[in-house]
Amino acid sequence: MRGTDDLAWLERHREQHHRPRRWWPLAAYIGTIFAANWAITTFGLVPVGFGLLAPAGVYFAGLAFTFRDLTQDALGRRWTYAAIVVGAALSGFLSGPLAIASGVAFLVSETADFVVYTPLRERRWLLAVGLSNAVGLVVDSALFLWLAFGSLEFLAGQIVGKTTMTLLAILVLWGWRALLARHTQSTLARAH
Repeated sequence: MRGTDDLAWLERHREQHHRPRRWWPLAAYIGTIFAANWAITTFGLVPVGFGLLAPAGVYFAGLAFTFRDLTQDALGRRWTYAAIVVGAALSGFLSGPLAIASGVAFLVSETADFVVYTPLRERRWLLAVGLSNAVGLVVDSALFLWLAFGSLEFLAGQIVGKTTMTLLAILVLWGWRALLARHTQSTLARAH
């Protein structure tokens, strides 16, 4: 019974002291959608390794998939879809056609991401992030390139760039979760 009380206390503590932290993934998600479109309009094509090029927004878009998963966990699906609309609307100030291509590609790819991420997240969270990002980045890359440029010429570069960012994000999240687990254990130990 004591373990249940400890978990209830910890949940109340988190809710009281960490409520503002629920919103950072939403802000980061909207920011990466806008930043991806800003980078494309500012820098055009960039090298991503292996002799490949991709539109410069590839790195921000790669991060966006992880922020999507975090937004869903913190706020739910509706907020996640709202973030896509807001990010695309803000991007409209940079380029209307890019904003439309980006918004449509994100909406479709994020739906594919949901289908993979949601059933896996409770059992194997990091695996869910990795697999859902892999599905989302392929769908997003193909759809965005086709809608924005009428060509899949940079598809390989898009996949390499977004995969690189996904792997970096997974490493950071793995470390963050390990630190969070240690903090939780020490908080529970102090509560006794």
